[in-house]
Amino acid sequence: MRGNQTMNKIFIFLLCLIPTALFSEEIQFKADSMTGVSGSKTDETKLSGNAFVKTSTMEIKADSIELSGDDFRYITAEGNVKGVNSESQLDFTCGRMKYDRQTKIAQLEDSVHLIDNANDVSADAQLIEYNQNNETAIMQIGITLKQKDNTCTSAYAIYRKKAQMLEMSGNPKIVQGQDTFRAQEITLNLENQEITLDGRVRGTVTD
Repeated sequence: MRGNQTMNKIFIFLLCLIPTALFSEEIQFKADSMTGVSGSKTDETKLSGNAFVKTSTMEIKADSIELSGDDFRYITAEGNVKGVNSESQLDFTCGRMKYDRQTKIAQLEDSVHLIDNANDVSADAQLIEYNQNNETAIMQIGITLKQKDNTCTSAYAIYRKKAQMLEMSGNPKIVQGQDTFRAQEITLNLENQEITLDGRVRGTVTD
């Protein structure tokens, strides 16, 4: 690859390994076509058509994926994004994502669907920021989280995966079977199903 030369149809099974000194890991990728600059890790490299990128803990598929920053620190994917985080045992789909390999923070946008396979938890939202280091997901806008008999909805929520705690605000509601709980703030322990309600508490309980 020379200068800004476009490599069209690099073989659909193109597979490259990029060793990165900063993170001591290799990036594997493949795509229908690729544009970029050889020998400069600070420039952008864009994969288009059936794009796929794999790091030591993350696999990402999308219509297009861009690698940028020093040692390809940032991975940005757009269009029909599907991903797997093997370390956290999470699957996700969304319209757009950005992943920082140094901080291990993934920002997922546009109709996000997240599945925590280890704890049988699924969540939908318009925005989810997941911190792989502390296993915390910050969710915003149109949130629906499901686990066992619980269906939880709110405008803002923090899901603490390791502690199995969900903290909700912004018109939060929990439907637990036939029971409904509302308050200004709700905390749900997903392990023992304990619910804590704070502020303007109301609900219905069916015997």
